[in-house]
Amino acid sequence: MSRIGKKPVAIPQGVTITVDKNLVSVKGPKGALKFEHHEDVAIEISPETILVAKVGKGKNAPAIWGTTARIIENMFEGVTVGFKKQLELNGVGFRMAVAGKKINLALGFSHPVEVQIPETLEVIIEGNTMTVSGIDKHEVGQFSANIRALKPVEPYKGKGFKYTGEHVRRKEGKKSSK
Repeated sequence: MSRIGKKPVAIPQGVTITVDKNLVSVKGPKGALKFEHHEDVAIEISPETILVAKVGKGKNAPAIWGTTARIIENMFEGVTVGFKKQLELNGVGFRMAVAGKKINLALGFSHPVEVQIPETLEVIIEGNTMTVSGIDKHEVGQFSANIRALKPVEPYKGKGFKYTGEHVRRKEGKKSSK
């Protein structure tokens, strides 16, 4: 039994939601999002809340039930407040800059790295901190993870991309024998 699925999702002020068969559309001040939910769940809309009900009897129906409720809640948060992730780039000679809809990165490779920014995301670079923001939680998180995967932080000197606030366990390195 999903405790998350049982909780009703409150509809924020200024947000409209429509359900057409399996397609959920949410519109708010920051934009619009769409989500196609599984047929094992049904969505009931009341004036102030949304209730996700389990319809299917399958083994994964309880998991889909709770997941659908939280995805809808994340859609509400995205169209009202938005999401953002911050990445830090540490290392001597490592640089990053935004040029139009591309990010130019110097990560210690023999070539510069260019990354195309999706249309729905906004990237701001201040010093060694990159802020990725948008209305879709999945897209913000995936783009941030793709950037981090280009040069993940290494444990010896701490060079590379890490999330702001992420703790990296440092290793000691080799010792000379004397």
